[in-house]
Amino acid sequence: MTQQINSKGRGGIIDRLIKKALDWVEVIGNKLPQPVTLFFILMLIVLATSWVASVLEISAVHPGTKETIYPVNLISGEGVKMIFTRMVKTFADFPPLGLVLSVMLGIGVAERSGLIVAALKAFVASVPRKLITISIITAGMLCSVASDAGYVVLIPLGAVIFLGMGRHPIAGLAAAFAGVSGGFGANIFLTSLDPLLAAFTQSAAQLIDPTYLVEPTANWYFMAASVPIIAIAGTFVTEKIIEPRLGPYTGTPEFTTDSNPLTREEKKGLVLAVLAALITGGVLAFLAVNYLRTEDGAYTPLFQSIVAIMLVIFFVPGLVYGISVGKIKGDRDVAKMLADSMAVMGGYIVLAFAAAQFVAYFSWSNIGVIFAISGAGLLESIHFTGIPLIVMFVIVASLINILIGSASAKWAIMAPVFVPMLMLMGYSPEMTQAAYRIGDSYTNILTPLLPYFPLIITFAHRYDKKVGIGTLVSSMLPFAVVFAVVRIIMLVLWMLFEIPLGPDSPMTYVMPG
Repeated sequence: MTQQINSKGRGGIIDRLIKKALDWVEVIGNKLPQPVTLFFILMLIVLATSWVASVLEISAVHPGTKETIYPVNLISGEGVKMIFTRMVKTFADFPPLGLVLSVMLGIGVAERSGLIVAALKAFVASVPRKLITISIITAGMLCSVASDAGYVVLIPLGAVIFLGMGRHPIAGLAAAFAGVSGGFGANIFLTSLDPLLAAFTQSAAQLIDPTYLVEPTANWYFMAASVPIIAIAGTFVTEKIIEPRLGPYTGTPEFTTDSNPLTREEKKGLVLAVLAALITGGVLAFLAVNYLRTEDGAYTPLFQSIVAIMLVIFFVPGLVYGISVGKIKGDRDVAKMLADSMAVMGGYIVLAFAAAQFVAYFSWSNIGVIFAISGAGLLESIHFTGIPLIVMFVIVASLINILIGSASAKWAIMAPVFVPMLMLMGYSPEMTQAAYRIGDSYTNILTPLLPYFPLIITFAHRYDKKVGIGTLVSSMLPFAVVFAVVRIIMLVLWMLFEIPLGPDSPMTYVMPG
């Protein structure tokens, strides 16, 4: 009995320490300026750093091209000219902007016609309450098939689902964000990222073995096995750490859903919307097979059309549902729904402008590339071997991920260094790629440099206007820590037992001859 009491006491102390640590992160983070202001401050820091780096003549040699990379002074005449002449184009070309606004057109009709509310009611009624959290996190990981659409679609839906169940909506938003971004890369399906990374890995491997081939399925088994592990870990964090810390929700959300059962009209509209979605899916499948392919049969045009497909998939069923239940009586109603969906995105558009300029400055200055190359070179010089080296590599990749968000851009820099080095130490290129993909995931949910970070804050403001960077980071930090631990342990076990990472993808490499 005494042992049980002491155990509970120690558990209580640990719980209080965790709560105090997260509260401290939230307080410090929320003292940061508003995201728009923060991005402008960061822009000034990049300008100053680019000048200092240029004066000190800091440089780095790209491990792939062997080209010496120098910092670009953005305060110089050419730099100032670049900033002003490219400002509008930088904003217009900001990748998340077009994706978000385009998909929100379709979602706007589906949401304001009542389709999303009806679908959520049906979802909550059909899925056991105990499985809601794990279902949302799993869906977040599987969303990577649809490029970045999970950020726009699933994350706000996670908040609404939790709210409809009487749970804290920020916890639902955090769970969905953890699945979409913290579990990035884990999937039972192959995505467009798999062949992209494999191409860089193969080029790096051929520096040692010119005949070595890396298939897009190189990490398929490992990434598929990661899905249930991350889902279980994310569910634990959500229900045992995040929700108890947030407590009951007492706010007044901008977007709510009632808990009344579906009416006969809503059920009919939902059935018609599902039929419309199936027909739309069939038409899109026909187009994909016959038109959205290259001449050699690759589905690259299909992957490039994901945003348009998402727009259509939401718009058509939303239109059918709205007509069925009487919320859409003419084209004016549709036009108003489209306009309203854009009106609520005003705050995000402002954030996107500031974020676009900052990301562009960081890229133009070459600071991020130089830091990434220097960090990779430092790890190489440590001369770690075996499992400690792999774990350190994962950690370094995760730290670099805070500075450079693009998975392919980081791997283009890191692969020529680490793939050949680890091949000479007996580890296969496929294993090095898998380790990189772990590091390229769990810190996504902590960095304000993630292009979608401002969007997540915008979604959170629907339920709590006081949510800031600190609030979001403190809510996501437990996910990042737990995901890092379980995925690194999983990789170590994979290494110890030499489990294939994918079809014909061994853990080890033996030099020919």
